[in-house]
Amino acid sequence: MAQQTLAAGLPARIAAQDILRQVLRKRQPLDDALDSILASANLEGRDGGFARAIATETLRRLGQLQVLIHTFATKMPPEHRAGPTLEILLAGACELLFLKVAPHAAVNAANELAARDKNAVHFKSLINAVLRRIAREGQAVIDAQDAQHLNVPDWLWSRWCAAYGEAATRSLAAAHLCTPPLDIHGKLSPPDFRNSILLPKNIVRLHEFGRIEDLPGFAQGDWWVQDFAATLPVHLLGDVRDKTVIDLCAAPGGKCAQLVAAGANVIAVERDSVRMQRLKQNLERLHLSAQLIETDMRDYAPVERAPLVLLDAPCSATGTIRRHPDLPWVKGAADVNTCADAAAELLDAAASMVADDGVLVFAVCSLEPEEGPEQVNAFLADHPEFQREPIRAEEVLGLRELVSDGDLRTLPCHLGEKGGMDGFYAARLRRLG
Repeated sequence: MAQQTLAAGLPARIAAQDILRQVLRKRQPLDDALDSILASANLEGRDGGFARAIATETLRRLGQLQVLIHTFATKMPPEHRAGPTLEILLAGACELLFLKVAPHAAVNAANELAARDKNAVHFKSLINAVLRRIAREGQAVIDAQDAQHLNVPDWLWSRWCAAYGEAATRSLAAAHLCTPPLDIHGKLSPPDFRNSILLPKNIVRLHEFGRIEDLPGFAQGDWWVQDFAATLPVHLLGDVRDKTVIDLCAAPGGKCAQLVAAGANVIAVERDSVRMQRLKQNLERLHLSAQLIETDMRDYAPVERAPLVLLDAPCSATGTIRRHPDLPWVKGAADVNTCADAAAELLDAAASMVADDGVLVFAVCSLEPEEGPEQVNAFLADHPEFQREPIRAEEVLGLRELVSDGDLRTLPCHLGEKGGMDGFYAARLRRLG
């Protein structure tokens, strides 16, 4: 059936259903699924935004929605026979209770989606009955749920409670349920944008925005996107003007742009060719330049060791769940262990690039101790030529709650009154001269 003959909103719902299926059944990252499916569906404007909202909010509230559906459908059909029945129910319930779509529109669209699938059509009456009950009775069920706990899988909830305590875990879980703002850096100021505020270091925070590419100044290269927490590791390097900084695992380039804009001579190392191309394009748009080295950092040997080295290591990225709500459902504890093992090797390689009396800043956008403080403690035990250089509150804009045992530790609930921030860990290590 041609897209133009479909009822209003149906192309967006078809795309959202496909996105959820790719994420939940094939473990494809949400960003990748969004990019590929929205592009192939040729959705733009409101339809593209609606599809994105359905898929993202469904994943953000997945734990609640799963319990809700099983409350009203105690016996679900086998997955291999039901086709996209579960995705239709999840998205439909999300529309009704969290996106506040009119009940007749959400239920009728779900029925149409079921009718279009050779497997789900057999369960159309189930879908219709469950969603109609949810429209009438679902809000009371949602209101009685423990939303913070339900939307965090058990494997993460137990880890965070052990690391931070239940009160802090509940606070960061609550932060994950809020749509994150957009932080931008550059030449523009709050008056240039609607519904924006100014954070320290002239970071402009937007609470309402559409396509990033359509915002004022993007095409002109006036600014780049970088979460407030992600800017802090660069501050730990001190004054970088006219100094050489090796930026390892540099793509997509937020920290690289931050360093170059501050006057550093940056050597940016990235092994992935696609990510390196993105880094190059980002720098070109911003009219900034750095020496780009496409290679595995473990194979890179600089001509001379540098006074400043930054390693923002690949990790489980659990600190970015508010932006990537698929992560808790597509990853597990084994991924944390794998990332921790890999980071240890990268940290050793980065250390070899640091000049005497030079500084290495190690950072990860993870909330997991194995990828942060435990990683650094193990490194220091094996490398007596390095010592931890404690971070002071004034170096992180006076925000004392961001300093833990001399290291940087941000949680999504920090700066909560202004919209929170990503979860980051960073340590500053100095090579003894």
